[in-house]
Amino acid sequence: MAERSFVEEVKKLRLGAGEVFSGEGILAVTKALLESGVAYVAGYQGSPISHLMDVLADAQDILSDYGIRFENSASEATAAATLAASVNYPLRGAVTFKATVGTNVASDALANLASGGVTGGALIIVGEDYGEGSSIMQERSHAFAMKSQIWLLDPRPNLPSIVQAVKDGFDLSEASSTPVMLQLRIRACHVHGQFVAADNRRSAFTIKDALENPARDVNRIVLPPASFLHEREKIHERWPAAVKFIEERQLNEFFAADSRDIGIAVQGGSYNTVLRALERLGLADVYGESQIPLYVMNVAYPLIDSEWERFCAGKRAVLVIEEGQPNFVEQNAGSILRQHGVSTALHGKDMLPLAGEYTAATVMKGLRAFLERYGVLEREAVRRKIIPVMAVPADAPAAEVAAEVTTQAPSIEAEPLPALDDSVHARPPGFCTGCPERPIFTAMKLVERELGPHHVSADIGCHLFSILPPFNLGATTMGYGLGSASAAAFNTNASKRAISVMGDGGFWHNGLTSGIANAVFNKSDNLTIVVDNSYTSATGGQDILSSAALNPTRSTGHEIEQAVRGVGVEWVKTVRRTYDLKTMMATLKSALTTDSKGPKVLIAQSECMLNKQRREKPKQRKAIAAGERVVRERFGVDSDTCTGDHSCIRLSGCPSLSIKPNPDPLRTDPVASVIDSCVGCGLCGEVSHAAVLCPSFYRAQIVSNPTRLDRLRQRVRDAVIGWLQRRTAQRLARYTF
Repeated sequence: MAERSFVEEVKKLRLGAGEVFSGEGILAVTKALLESGVAYVAGYQGSPISHLMDVLADAQDILSDYGIRFENSASEATAAATLAASVNYPLRGAVTFKATVGTNVASDALANLASGGVTGGALIIVGEDYGEGSSIMQERSHAFAMKSQIWLLDPRPNLPSIVQAVKDGFDLSEASSTPVMLQLRIRACHVHGQFVAADNRRSAFTIKDALENPARDVNRIVLPPASFLHEREKIHERWPAAVKFIEERQLNEFFAADSRDIGIAVQGGSYNTVLRALERLGLADVYGESQIPLYVMNVAYPLIDSEWERFCAGKRAVLVIEEGQPNFVEQNAGSILRQHGVSTALHGKDMLPLAGEYTAATVMKGLRAFLERYGVLEREAVRRKIIPVMAVPADAPAAEVAAEVTTQAPSIEAEPLPALDDSVHARPPGFCTGCPERPIFTAMKLVERELGPHHVSADIGCHLFSILPPFNLGATTMGYGLGSASAAAFNTNASKRAISVMGDGGFWHNGLTSGIANAVFNKSDNLTIVVDNSYTSATGGQDILSSAALNPTRSTGHEIEQAVRGVGVEWVKTVRRTYDLKTMMATLKSALTTDSKGPKVLIAQSECMLNKQRREKPKQRKAIAAGERVVRERFGVDSDTCTGDHSCIRLSGCPSLSIKPNPDPLRTDPVASVIDSCVGCGLCGEVSHAAVLCPSFYRAQIVSNPTRLDRLRQRVRDAVIGWLQRRTAQRLARYTF
């Protein structure tokens, strides 16, 4: 069950030549793959390309019509290794995953693929996750492309450019016998637009042809002496072939190239941002017509010497706009210009921040500094009469114009804005309402009260939110499925055991081998908690091996406990309902205090509440509309009983738990309150009982389309409660003074 369905949108993938495709960037990529004659596609989901995997999953009937094999890979390494099919056969293949973490996982396969080279086109679509919208470490894919000589495309973020980049990527790969990386940034993945479609193509050479006519070229296998020949081939054959193709196909673009004696060189992915900044500065219009020369590198690697020499010829200065650090493009461009004797001044990180996302505001600030330095803004201001026309000759040096502007232009002091920290509270991410992972960490906090704190190794996934308040658990996180491995050093005779956490997605990704099997082999005595919520919830709720859902195209229902026992773990416990807080606490305590030696694994199961609600809410709405009786559970707090201690909030942190003013005029502390977002998971009540807190929580049932019996029962309740309330009021009236 994915984050969203693309069943309706994928119908657009059948559009033919001349028809106009309208939609999202990710959907356009899928259409481009079909038009390119791809034979197979594989990948591992993760922002910002999760939707590409979801689109492919929903489009399997269309893919099968064209003989395309699609796989949800077990990991990024699995996906990258799939491209081996293009090494010996003229098969076009594409894989996709989140960068840079996905590239890191896939690095071994990608390095071997790049070394031996390919026969068919091999395209690696990476979702570049750099900037303030990221959930990972701040790195880029550029370094990996340079390290392995994989050509890197970074197209302008509009649908025609993205679709063309997919097609050019396959052609470039085949022309240079080299895998090609297509970098799609977050905004490019989700940009909406149109392009004129072409006909879908079936691969001329199929996977069946490859199986029935096996081929083998030992020179493609990375073993000495072939591996030494591969390096020479990369530099002396593949690289020149790639440069020739890029030049002839004109993959990079020039805009207003000779209009001024300064210019801007920008990677394609940042083109829209630069145009917006130039527009704000009055040097471009809303249609993308720039008054400043632009060199747009839709191929971020390799750089093309002849294009740089041509663009910089006759220019005083060029600004390189390159997000992130190190400044690979700026350094490479500087080397090219010096080698060719071009004296153009090169600017980049001296005008723009060394690191961080280049938003429109950031780029505009850097552009302003660059343009002011070379007098462009001052001349433009004079031309447009933004400042009074001064007695300065038209051919006056820029410095003279700037000096005159400084002396005559009015000075406007802008009031500094207060820091956001002073007025906006921090809002760290947290678990969804009713999340089944919340009670796991509540149980850990309650056990901690009794046994003391333990070292906790965290992992990638929703459960990583436990490092934040109110739980404050977790000391490190090393990678997806590496929670158990990151506690490997803490394996010695001590009074406490280390605790590690991993999700079911991370478990099947690589946690079973790198964590659990490694713990068995090294006789670890620590505890690993596997959070089993039936999906890879952190990437959008896709099915995995242990998913309870029946998937017609995948094999599901494989128990994690069986896999754990299969690699030799003897102490294994499964808690089938994580909301049963007493059982969770008892099992945790047992795992941390047992005399049994060897690795211990606790599997905590409950379905992801977000996915459950996606499935159940439409059913409930349909049933209510059909007049069927539907019962929903909600929890509440009795304001008269609540003490205002708020331990329930500190031990749960559920978004549906809030506070409200105390109705008792003699008490000032606010009381707890359950708001309407409650999904009735019951954790708050469980916490109250397990922690021996106040009995202020109650459970209520909301009945839609009640039966006659329901209405009769409610009338009886109202009558009894009303009689008791009147009796209490009469008794109190006797003591009125």
